Amino acid sequence: MNWDVLAANVLEGHRISREQALEMLRSSDDRLEALLSAAERIRSHHFGREVHLHVLHNARRDLCPEDCSFCSQSSRYDTGIGEQPLSDVETLVEAAHAARVKGAARYCMVTATRGPSNTDLDVICEAVRRIKTELPGLEICTSLGLLNESRAHRLADAGVDRYNHNLETSERHFPTVTTTHSYADRVDTVQAARSAGMEACCGGIVGLGETLEDRVELAFALADLGVASVPLNFLDPRAGTPMEGFEKPSAEDCLRTLAMFRFVHPDVDLRVAGGREVCLGDQQPRALRAANSMFLEGYLTTPGQGASEDARMLAEAGYDVVEMINR
Repeated sequence: MNWDVLAANVLEGHRISREQALEMLRSSDDRLEALLSAAERIRSHHFGREVHLHVLHNARRDLCPEDCSFCSQSSRYDTGIGEQPLSDVETLVEAAHAARVKGAARYCMVTATRGPSNTDLDVICEAVRRIKTELPGLEICTSLGLLNESRAHRLADAGVDRYNHNLETSERHFPTVTTTHSYADRVDTVQAARSAGMEACCGGIVGLGETLEDRVELAFALADLGVASVPLNFLDPRAGTPMEGFEKPSAEDCLRTLAMFRFVHPDVDLRVAGGREVCLGDQQPRALRAANSMFLEGYLTTPGQGASEDARMLAEAGYDVVEMINR
């Protein structure tokens, strides 16, 4: 397959097929450079050399009752994470100011729970209103678990720009990863967020024991949902979880998957997310040939490589950090 021809077709508005996406994932390492070059052509058309930085704040580490087998914050597994109550309004606002200083375009408040209580929403919504007043232009994302329509509207009315809730994997593979809620529950949450007027941030994790076909199905399911942002994580197995002994995906595997996602999502905010340091290593700059955004300063329970190292990496690779607040 000629990746450049396929990229030109995508830029003309054509959608690739599942078979073409699968061929990308099955391609050999010696064809990886050509695949990345073609993905970069699509990325550059829509985003140039821009990179958007996102900062996460772990607002509540509460031993989540769900059984997601990759997650170190589940109460079902002995991971030594411990509990942390919901951050108060002042802490959430201070963390937003710190994210802004680091150059973040978006600030995301995350809680480890099945879904938010009304009391949780009281705190989150008050923090959102203050952040919108004190830091106009900084976009806000929340990730609070499963939502119904009324709670989605509360968040949207407070000023939340995006809601994150990942599908994680394909519908076929999902029951092998999580049993305490369904794939449909996650889809319903994404649709509730969009119906309330928020953008949907929704992605998945590479390395959960899925097949290549499962990865393709995830990419197309997200496209069918019309999500605005796709964070792609790479499994960094956590001690104490059922996936503790899983093998991390290789850098080449991660890069092929990112490239395929760019072809399926040509103009969507594609983020290289959790696990990028441990799975990609010195290949991280190549990931940005397909992705146009990344997390800064860590991933809830695991640290990143640090803001200064990320800044050096981006500068050396010739990328321009975009601060949404200045737009």
